[in-house]
Amino acid sequence: MSEQNEAAAVSDAAAPLVELRDLKVHFPIKSGVLFDRTVGYVYAVDGVSLSIKSGETYGLVGESGCGKSTLGRGLLRLVEPTDGQIIFDGTDLRELKGETMRRARRRMQMIFQDPLSSLDPRQSVESLLVEGLKAHGLAKDKAETAKTLRATLEAVGMPASALRKYPHEFSGGQRQRIGIARALVLNPDLIVADEPVSALDVSIQAQVINLLEDLQAERGLTYLIIAHDLAVVRHIADTVGVMYLGGLVEEASSDDLYREPMHPYTKALMSAVPVPDPLVEDRRERILLAGDLPSPANPPTGCRFHTRCPWAQPTRCHDERPVLREIVGGHRVACHYVEEIAAGKLRAHEVEPELVRPDDASSPGDPGELIPTP
Repeated sequence: MSEQNEAAAVSDAAAPLVELRDLKVHFPIKSGVLFDRTVGYVYAVDGVSLSIKSGETYGLVGESGCGKSTLGRGLLRLVEPTDGQIIFDGTDLRELKGETMRRARRRMQMIFQDPLSSLDPRQSVESLLVEGLKAHGLAKDKAETAKTLRATLEAVGMPASALRKYPHEFSGGQRQRIGIARALVLNPDLIVADEPVSALDVSIQAQVINLLEDLQAERGLTYLIIAHDLAVVRHIADTVGVMYLGGLVEEASSDDLYREPMHPYTKALMSAVPVPDPLVEDRRERILLAGDLPSPANPPTGCRFHTRCPWAQPTRCHDERPVLREIVGGHRVACHYVEEIAAGKLRAHEVEPELVRPDDASSPGDPGELIPTP
């Protein structure tokens, strides 16, 4: 191989399979009886940039309502992004239309959170699996199609006899395996798994996670795993991104993030994970966040986390939204004072949520709701 070919191969290997550039997904809030008018927006995803290399598993974590699932659906254009770029294997998916986009979907599949509601109860497993093959013109030969279906079921640990059955005849773990088989049957490059094990028992969760790892090793799959369970993400992810109120606040390799979280929100998440050692559990510091997640329809100004942050400062945190910047060795953090917090130059203070009166509230929350204010 010539030097130019070797350089090209290295460049291709280093290029990410998926790259999001300032992705935004805003949902309009409508009001009116005769004529709908837009009175505001829900900023579900508000400027997220990340990249996923081929064969890598990217874990996206955060509390409910932070925009994780919307980001995954926006990546696949199941919901249409408001702004930004979605670069998949060198092509901006937002520029694809009609048939071109439909053909591109063959390389991108999704595993949904609830295996029962995501499978049509009126279709047999065979009908569910062959549907995608027919849509992409891959089910022309009946013998070859049957062979593909049996091989796909075998890959997820299900017998060929399952083809004749319906979703209600299986357990939760088996239904999720069928959902994985439906994603695999088109032999995709990227799989977005939205909370793939949260609806399953703990013992079944381990089986499904191990199955996903085995399939990745066999087929070279690339995963975006969306989860709120930090233990699940730690077990399977190469890179972890922490999301809060529509934006990424921290991103690092799994080992680095769990060894030394830097963003105050990530520190609070990690402090809530129980440690199976009573001595360590009793001595370690717990960070309890005040208040609930602010409304994505009326996010705080400046840093989105400053209303709950024990290290928030009265100036920059309230006025200037921090950018996700590299601190050390690929560890990126969106915090103005991350270095000062790590060095112990800033001390944590108590954060108290304030009662917002109905006539003062500018967000669609319930009257009298306890929410933190800037």
